[in-house]
Amino acid sequence: MSDTYFGSDRTRRIQREQVQSRWMRAYEPIRHLDPILVATALVLTGIGIAMIFSATTTRVGETGAPDLSFVLRQLVAFGVGIVAMIITAVLDYRWIRALAPILYGGSIILLVAVLHPAVGTLVNGSRRWINIGGFSLQPSELAKIAVIVAVAALLHERRGEPTMRTLLACLALAAVPAGLIFLEPDLGSAIVIVWLLFVMFLVGGIPFRWLAGLAVGGIGAVVYAFVGGFIESYQLERLTAFLDQGNVGEAGGALYQLNQSMIAIGSGQLAGQGYRQGTQNAAAFIPENHTDFIFTIVGEEFGFVGSLVILGLFVILIWRGVRIAMMSRDLFGTIVSSAIVGLLGLQVFVNVGMTIGIAPITGIPLPFVSYGGTSLIMWFALVGLLLNIHMRRFS
Repeated sequence: MSDTYFGSDRTRRIQREQVQSRWMRAYEPIRHLDPILVATALVLTGIGIAMIFSATTTRVGETGAPDLSFVLRQLVAFGVGIVAMIITAVLDYRWIRALAPILYGGSIILLVAVLHPAVGTLVNGSRRWINIGGFSLQPSELAKIAVIVAVAALLHERRGEPTMRTLLACLALAAVPAGLIFLEPDLGSAIVIVWLLFVMFLVGGIPFRWLAGLAVGGIGAVVYAFVGGFIESYQLERLTAFLDQGNVGEAGGALYQLNQSMIAIGSGQLAGQGYRQGTQNAAAFIPENHTDFIFTIVGEEFGFVGSLVILGLFVILIWRGVRIAMMSRDLFGTIVSSAIVGLLGLQVFVNVGMTIGIAPITGIPLPFVSYGGTSLIMWFALVGLLLNIHMRRFS
C-alpha cells in the first residue's frame, strides 16, 4: 500500500510539473513583448484622435454643435485595431505564413468587388470603399498586408536564394493587386505596393542586377503611363503641383491645397498657435485636413516643436521595427519586419513631404494619425505582426 501511495503521489507530481511546463511554454513569448513599440503606436493614435477632433469640430455646423462623428468612428476603429493587434500578436507568425494564400485570395476578392458599382462606393470619382453597416472598408489597405505576407512567404521558401521563376511569381503576386488598385483609381496605394515589392526583394536576396533591370523597366512603365494617357488629369495635377509652387492656383485645386497647407504649417512657427486655435483650420482653407493633410493641423497648432515630436515618435517606431528585423529567427520574419518598416517610412515621408512641398500629392495617409478606420486597423495589425516576430525570436 505504501509503495502504491508514494507511486501515485509521484505520478501526480510529474503530471503537475508537465502541466506547469506547458503553461510556461505557452506564456514564454509574452516575456519578450516590446512595450516601447506598443506605447509609441498608442501615443501616435491618441495624438491623431486629438488632431481629428480639432480638424472636424473647430468649424461647427448650422446647429452650432460640433460634429463628433469622425472622432467616434475613429475610436471604434481604434478598438477594432487593438483586437487586430492582439490576434496578429498571439497567433504564431509561422501559422500566418501558412495562411498567406487565404489572406491574398481574400484581398483580391475585395479589390475586385470594390470596382463593381453595386458594391464599391463612388467618392470624388474613385471607388475605394465598401460600406458595411455604416463602416467604410478600404480593400487597398488590407491588400498591403496580404502582399507583404504572400511575397515574404514565397521568398522564405527559397531560403534567400531566389530563382528567376521566384522573381516572376513575386512580380505577379504584386501586379494583380497593384493593377486593381490603380483601376479604382488610387495611384498612391499602387505606388506603395511597388515600393513594398522593392523592399522585400532587397531583403529577400534578389540579385542587384535583377533589381537594376526591374528599376529600368519600372521607369519605362511610368513614362509610358504618362505618355499613353493612363494617368487622369487630376492625378497628374496632384503629382506635379509641388513643382509649380510659384503659382497660387485655383481654389479647390491641388496647387491651392498645397499653398494653403504650407501657409498653415508656416504660421505655426516655433510653438504653434495653440490647440484648436489654428486660423487656417478654422477658416476651412485646407480641404481634407483630417485625412491626407492632417499634418497641417499639427504644424499650425503645435509648430515646429510639435512637428518634431510627431516625427520623433515615427523614428522610434522605425527603430523598433529595424531592431526586430535584425533579431528575427528566420527569413520570413526579417522580410515581413523590413517591409513594415519600409511601408511606414515611405508613408511618413510622402505624407509629411506633400504638406510642405517636397513630395507629390498622392493621397497617402499619415499612419496612426490620419482619419481612416481601415488604415488604423491595418497599422495595428502590422504592429501585432512585429510584436509576434519579436516575441518568438527564441522559439
